[in-house]
Amino acid sequence: MPVTNMVACAESAQPSQPEPNEDPVQHPAEARDKGASGDRGGGESPVDSEIVKSPSDPKHYRYIKLDNGLQALLISDLSSTDGNPSDSEEEEGDLEEDGSGDEDAAEEDGDSGEGTEESEHGEDEQDSDFEELEDESDLKKKKSCSEKQTCIGLVASNAVMLIQSAAALCVGVGSFSDPDDLPGLAHFLEHMVFMGSEKYPAENGFDAFLKKHGGSDNASTDCERTVFQFDVQRKHFREALDRWAQFFISPLMIKDAIGREVEAVDSEYQLARPSDSHRKEMLFGSLAKPGHPMGKFCWGNAQTLKHEPKEKNIDTYVRLREFWEQHYSAHYMTLAVQSKESLDTLEEWVREIFSKIPNNSLPKPNFSHLVDPFDTPAFNKLYRVVPVRKIHALTITWALLPQEHHYRVKPLHFISWLIGHEGTGSILSLLRKKCWALALYGGNSETGFDQNSTYSIFGISITLTDEGYRNYYQIAHLVFQYLKMLQKSGPQQRIYDEIQKIQDNEFHYQEQTDPIDYVENVCENMQLFRKPDILTGDQLMFEYKPEVISAVLNLLVPDTANLLLLSPNNEGSCPLKEKWFGTQYSVQDIEKEWSERWSGDFELNPDLHLPAENKFIAYVRFNLISPLIQKSPENLVLFDIFVNILAHNLAEPAYEADVAQLEYKLVAGEHGFVIKVKGFNHKLPLLFNLIIDYLADFTASPDVFSMIAEQLKKTYFNILIKPDKLGKDARLLILEHSRWSMIQKYQAIMKGLSVESLMSFVGKLKSQLYAEGMVQGNFTSREAMEFLHYVIQKLQFQRLSVEVPVHFRVVELPKVPHLCKVKSLNKGDANSEVTVYYQSGPRNLREHTLMELLVVSCLPHLQKYFRGFGILCYRGNPGNQIQVSFSMLVVYFYFTYLFIKHSGELADKRFASISLSYCVGTLVEGTTLGLIKSSTSSSSSFSITYNKLMMACTVFHSTEEVDKKIEEFLTGFGEKMASVADEAFKAQVVALIKLKECEDTHLGEEVDRNWYEVVTQQYVFDRLNREIEALKLITKSELVSCFMEHRGSGSKKLSMHVVGYGEEEKDTASSSSPSDLQSSSYGEVSQLTFLPVSPIMADVTAITDIRAFTSTLHVYPFHKILK
Repeated sequence: MPVTNMVACAESAQPSQPEPNEDPVQHPAEARDKGASGDRGGGESPVDSEIVKSPSDPKHYRYIKLDNGLQALLISDLSSTDGNPSDSEEEEGDLEEDGSGDEDAAEEDGDSGEGTEESEHGEDEQDSDFEELEDESDLKKKKSCSEKQTCIGLVASNAVMLIQSAAALCVGVGSFSDPDDLPGLAHFLEHMVFMGSEKYPAENGFDAFLKKHGGSDNASTDCERTVFQFDVQRKHFREALDRWAQFFISPLMIKDAIGREVEAVDSEYQLARPSDSHRKEMLFGSLAKPGHPMGKFCWGNAQTLKHEPKEKNIDTYVRLREFWEQHYSAHYMTLAVQSKESLDTLEEWVREIFSKIPNNSLPKPNFSHLVDPFDTPAFNKLYRVVPVRKIHALTITWALLPQEHHYRVKPLHFISWLIGHEGTGSILSLLRKKCWALALYGGNSETGFDQNSTYSIFGISITLTDEGYRNYYQIAHLVFQYLKMLQKSGPQQRIYDEIQKIQDNEFHYQEQTDPIDYVENVCENMQLFRKPDILTGDQLMFEYKPEVISAVLNLLVPDTANLLLLSPNNEGSCPLKEKWFGTQYSVQDIEKEWSERWSGDFELNPDLHLPAENKFIAYVRFNLISPLIQKSPENLVLFDIFVNILAHNLAEPAYEADVAQLEYKLVAGEHGFVIKVKGFNHKLPLLFNLIIDYLADFTASPDVFSMIAEQLKKTYFNILIKPDKLGKDARLLILEHSRWSMIQKYQAIMKGLSVESLMSFVGKLKSQLYAEGMVQGNFTSREAMEFLHYVIQKLQFQRLSVEVPVHFRVVELPKVPHLCKVKSLNKGDANSEVTVYYQSGPRNLREHTLMELLVVSCLPHLQKYFRGFGILCYRGNPGNQIQVSFSMLVVYFYFTYLFIKHSGELADKRFASISLSYCVGTLVEGTTLGLIKSSTSSSSSFSITYNKLMMACTVFHSTEEVDKKIEEFLTGFGEKMASVADEAFKAQVVALIKLKECEDTHLGEEVDRNWYEVVTQQYVFDRLNREIEALKLITKSELVSCFMEHRGSGSKKLSMHVVGYGEEEKDTASSSSPSDLQSSSYGEVSQLTFLPVSPIMADVTAITDIRAFTSTLHVYPFHKILK
């Protein structure tokens, strides 16, 4: 909480050559997925690949843990502005010359350089109604309740700061650990440890050393942490580290210095007293439950550290020593050091110097059991406060359960972003229209006061006008209305994604900071976040978890809020006085009128709503269709290579797109090349045109071709060894006419392709195309047409001689059940999969809607039935998500049953995953070097899927047994359906209608829906409305008839089984492991092995040659669901 500025400034230390502060910005990368691997510190020093850093960060990192338990992060910064290593010898020579001086004379000055904290820095120069908010929002993350100040009297230029070496150490103890009879002892110890050491006994020797060599030091005490940091010229960093470390190894804490340092602590306290932010904190802390450490006087002063101990015969010096021995232990400590040294050198220094810090093996102080400290009658009141400055401000505060462990979600940051939004529909927008407020800040400052192991604060502070002060209850009501609106609407992923994108951009392109500030932040992060997140944990939003955000949102209600009203007008009506800072205040109940309104279901304000998606965002999508793609498996592979090389070529020239919040995606479809661009409309054409330019002038160097081809081999291989992917590939090979399988693509790439064959393919591809696009957003029709004109003009392609299909035709299955049973291509995988497919045939829009209703009706019974076998449908990733997309030819629905056998002691148990899908089209997906490859077959899909089942189920000895169980379920379901009550049927219909009536949460959802109509060339843009009208007319008898059509001897059934390896399948035990598989030859997955059918399914016809089977079948014509 309190901060001590122990400053030693070298007024003459100015190097002859300024040292720039950052490396050129590197190519953007996903910070959450990319660590520091591949970097080398100093050429020979391996970095820590687990630690994620910004792509624009030139520094190298290594994490180590010493034998005494101390954790350290080593930071090597060997780069200069041009990215080349700096001339260290020249640098050192310059610094030696400029930093020369008489060390003895410096020590004789007796000036330790210790300043006192001027907590309201700059307040005399400012005269603003926004000051109150600036105190709270100026820094994203303050290290204490006091703002950190710059070095008083510092004359050295920024160039000195930029080449400094720096170190910071965080001890996991703070003012919460203060003894009840010695308030402020932790802060006092922060001062006293610097009063000399056994190795360097001079009381102010370290400060004099820093002063001579252009350095400074600082320290701060927070609720549960104490941080020390210093910087110095690089040449003297090794010696400074040794001097500094002695304060944690063997500090003298000279008894004679106690009196002087008590006065220094008292001076800091006196300077902090006029700070309105500190006064509010102390008043707020006084509301905590008795005995909670939040109620302690963390600052300490002469009264608590000198006069009262003397009266009570307390030996402050002895207690200080005891506190140090108990709490300043190496296993509580985290250290960060940064310098222009190699990582190996830094590690050598740190191990040699800091391994001597003692470890007392005592448990770290823990206060996490003291939750809800403000759950008291005194909290939910209105507090009027007389501020030091002339300002009207209303602060609404909630004390929540600790949120630090949710740092990857950052629910408080998400909510504060909405609260602080200033656009239409926001709190501040409405308040400004009423002339009630000037500024608003909401959130959590992440200081120890706002966030610790016992609670987290969420506060909203509003700077009021005079009129606003007179209407503070109405203002509070608007805040509560807005929060209620957020609670009702729930978290929105589009908003979370927008904030996440902003944070990502800031992190990716962040400037390098002053080393002393950087190491201070890092060493504290090491106490809070897991190792990979040390550099990102306080900056990035990693995971969208609406349940976590909702849990916090639902706590932000009037009944648990504290209202604090600051105004000079309160003077004369505030008889109470806070003990330590003398803050005048009064406390009163919330007025009955407002209390009763807020305790009920109060109305929402229609002028308050979520931020709209940026109106300047637009979407542009183009599909460049070519018949050449599906001519052969070789062409499909060349097409995959082409799209990946084009993406590779675009990476550097499209570098700035992400900075400008533009997004692009290249998709290798089954029948065409899809370009997707999204962003602010005024810049979007530039990015789109850039993509088309690189497409028109496509080039491929031999080395890039080889790199992409080799990676595609691995990609295809990885797809084929997964039983679910293999089953889907084989099933679609049966159903879709003229389709090429993944195995055929794999065979083609293994035969070898050349860069010459690629360039020939691309030339032919570009010569004849059919281009179809969609532009949606803030563009006029004329502007939209310019995209198409540019494609035509730049690519100069000819018209196609015949229409090219945009999906596959589907074969008509015989009216007898068929089974295709194949062996898994992964000998190390015991997983098996069963998919049962029931074909319906071409249908109209009403009949498709009827099938959809059938699946919705089936779902609850499916869950109940298979739960009886130990299958848990709700664990893991939520599966009951409905995805609807229509185009089409054939209607069908199918079941997928994946049962997983584990080796060893669990070999006799099976784990299961159930999927019930209704399909009016099939989305085929395969990953190609990070690009999503997708296409629409002659039937599109609607699926309900269950994932990640966690319980062992009934043992099934064969895939045929699973197939039989699916049939058994359908028989029982048919009987239940016929007897369903009319009211239950109507409820199912209404539920599906409601689902279709759901408003799009963002423009992208509508774009996706419209784009599907374009790529399938159906153009029924009001399909949802038509389906809703069809649902209103469907009867229960129609639903039963629809189901019965797929049962009995006339049903068109195809079962697809992929059988894993194991004793149940009479396979020889395999010792293969995943690691073994990765080194196995690619030829192992080059063909399917068909298996015989078990006698328990003797009534089915086995498929042992897919091409022979499909060659005899009738092929449905292309069909579109238009009405």
